Amino acid sequence: MVKVVLDGTVLAESDKTVMVENNHYFPPDAVNKEYFTDSSTSTVCPWKGTAAYYSATVNGQTVRDIAWYYPETKDKANNIKGYVAFYKQNKVQID
Repeated sequence: MVKVVLDGTVLAESDKTVMVENNHYFPPDAVNKEYFTDSSTSTVCPWKGTAAYYSATVNGQTVRDIAWYYPETKDKANNIKGYVAFYKQNKVQID
């Protein structure tokens, strides 16, 4: 089981993550979306596609662009379409 915790709050938890480039990608239903808001940030990966980002608010504190996902993917990344990965920041605990 892999868990993402921010300030004592579980943001995501699953035993069905997919590892890509040393990041755990969580299935969409494993993410507690009540803590997230869409960000205007996007980035492009040459083999995965265009990533969209989430910011998270926990206990009144917002961490911008804490997570990303690929709403649409290129063929080689279809296994992570819609899955959510998290930045390994000093406030985020990924176990």
